[in-house]
Amino acid sequence: MNWKFWEKKEAEKKEKKKTVVREWVDAVTFAVIAATLIRWLIMEAYTIPTPSMENSLLVGDFLFVSKFHYGTRTPKTILQVPLTHQKIWFTEIPSYVEWIQLPQYRLPGLTHVKNGDVVVFNIPGMRENNWDNPNESTWVKYPVDLKTNYIKRCIGIPGDVITSKNRQVFVNGQAFETPKESQFPYQVRSKNIISDRNLAKFELDPEELRHLGQGEDGSEVYRMVLTQSKVDELKNLPFIISVEHIDEDHGDLFPRSKKYSSTWNVDDFGPLTIPKEGMTIAINDSTLAFYGTTIRDYDHNEEVVLTDSTLTIGGNAIKEYTFKQNYYFMMGDNRHNSHDSRLWGFVPEDHIVGKAFFIWLSIDKYGDFLHKIRWSRFFNLIH
Repeated sequence: MNWKFWEKKEAEKKEKKKTVVREWVDAVTFAVIAATLIRWLIMEAYTIPTPSMENSLLVGDFLFVSKFHYGTRTPKTILQVPLTHQKIWFTEIPSYVEWIQLPQYRLPGLTHVKNGDVVVFNIPGMRENNWDNPNESTWVKYPVDLKTNYIKRCIGIPGDVITSKNRQVFVNGQAFETPKESQFPYQVRSKNIISDRNLAKFELDPEELRHLGQGEDGSEVYRMVLTQSKVDELKNLPFIISVEHIDEDHGDLFPRSKKYSSTWNVDDFGPLTIPKEGMTIAINDSTLAFYGTTIRDYDHNEEVVLTDSTLTIGGNAIKEYTFKQNYYFMMGDNRHNSHDSRLWGFVPEDHIVGKAFFIWLSIDKYGDFLHKIRWSRFFNLIH
């Protein structure tokens, strides 16, 4: 008689192979967990949907963003469908619930955000997070880690003083080097219609080129969005009469104050001091115009009452205020087609996601079959 019959049963269990379905479930589970950890700790893939960074980054560029450069943020909204952001793929169904919100910290990183870095961050304001929804009563207030991702160039870091004069940005009194691929709109006047062959040399997308018709002098007038190198090239063509910068109205700018609305624009503004952790300001109508909404909405205060000239926190009237975290000033390289800090203000440090690292794929939506993929951009580091 086999007195150790249970050992036989255990051996039989070990010999049983997993079903195909079980193997697939295990493989998918492992892949999702691994991808989630990599996405959170190390690197995440993004795509460029708008032209605000052209020509440094192009619409259709796919890039990896490093989380470890500036330090990974610990999760805040943990009840979320893995590998999603705000909504479940291809639906309008929220991918998360806010039943549990954890305190958020940043792990040690390799470096810190520097002037000139190309940075991915969560856009702070509710208006910007609901830009495609005109019904303000239905706007969604997303948790910090689920706000819409933007990518811009960091112009100013905490404590910097920013000024812009005639499209030249100055940081602490020193000229900030304009990125070589920065673009601006120009009015181009030509003696005659510019041929498609000549226009093709400038590689302008349909959004960057518009024929405005004939001028009073019989010239052909175009609106083109150009880099400085393309401007210089155009001016040297024999049939070009003039290339002149266009000043365009961008509506309300930061700060939304009557005191500055008549003198500040996207090309001329400042001086503006960027808040720094530990920086103390006096509270008055001038400082609140710049910093009031930042203190109320992003500096982790409760029961804030803000007027044009007064600040009350927790029922106490505040005469001076010390900032609790660092802030940054971001701008797109496509300076006149970028929704950035000139319009909505400072980016809080706890909204910083990571550093744009390198391009791994680039697809031109206007390219034909043979030119759909921009092979020359593969694995380009982002500067």
